[in-house]
Amino acid sequence: MTSSSRWKRRPHGSTWGDFGPDDQYGRMNLVTPEKVKQGVAEVREGLSFCLSLPLDYPGGNVLNPRRHPPVLRPTLRDDRANFNYALMADNPDLTDVVSDDLTIMHLQYSTQWDSFAHVGSMFDADGDGKPEPVYYNGFRAGEHIVGPTDVRDAGPKGDTSTSSARALGVENMAERCMQGRGVMIDLHAHFGNARVLVGYDALMRVLDADKVVVEPGDMVCLHTGFDEVLLGMSKKPDASVLNKSCTALDGRDWKLLDWITESGLCVLIADNYAVEAHPARPQEGCCAALPIHEHCLFKLGVHLGELWYLPPLAAWLRAHGRYRFLLTAPRLRLPGAVGSPATPVATV
Repeated sequence: MTSSSRWKRRPHGSTWGDFGPDDQYGRMNLVTPEKVKQGVAEVREGLSFCLSLPLDYPGGNVLNPRRHPPVLRPTLRDDRANFNYALMADNPDLTDVVSDDLTIMHLQYSTQWDSFAHVGSMFDADGDGKPEPVYYNGFRAGEHIVGPTDVRDAGPKGDTSTSSARALGVENMAERCMQGRGVMIDLHAHFGNARVLVGYDALMRVLDADKVVVEPGDMVCLHTGFDEVLLGMSKKPDASVLNKSCTALDGRDWKLLDWITESGLCVLIADNYAVEAHPARPQEGCCAALPIHEHCLFKLGVHLGELWYLPPLAAWLRAHGRYRFLLTAPRLRLPGAVGSPATPVATV
């Protein structure tokens, strides 16, 4: 552990300082060149799978009332819409027809990555008995992760940026390329679409049955089937059905959290809404609403991927007696953003 000027105490079981006082990569530091070569070695057939939902799914804002589908609009060409625009309107000798557009996008609406700036915690990093809002490796709210307090500076309207992760933003992971050896854990093959909270014991039974081994630096994917249920709703999600569908990790199971720590996995990905059950099981006393988010993003430096599209890859791997693959899943290189859409690719 390397001490830091930002904190005197680190959370129990965290990796703060383990990769350096100013580290912003977390467990992606375990994805060494050798680890990438392990992923490349899994490419035998040259088949690739798109692991992204269409980015206008799930549809509406039932899953999260604060997130809305992307909006596409033409750019402006002077005072005209720059779409199907014939340049002969400007010069009769030109034959080009141009379309150019923009998007208004909630970055964590569909298939996505969470950065470490997405979830922090109230924690006494100063050791003075007073908890303060901090993020992974002690980076501070209001100093490193900065946003407005005036509601007029929030939401989709406006011409200027008003928030910024000056540390821990998604650009860090774009720089690391998010490529390595993927490992599929096929929960759907064992539980189907039943709503089951998967704790440590159930997860170990699945790993043993499928002979799956997770090693340090692996990029773990959980296939639950939630994505197919969502796609079947044709952008009209039914919360009453989704809340009763498919497996999710039980974030209140401390043995499961310990396994995430001890396994050395570098990212944790699922095809469901939050990787873990949301809301989490009730617990008495002060606790995190999303315990796996706190454990991974805040303590360990493990990035989370949500709402990925995994069924075709999971089916192919099971049919061929495999569970490992090359995963390439870069984020947008958008400085200051706390989340990012993704179009991941698996190659086998």
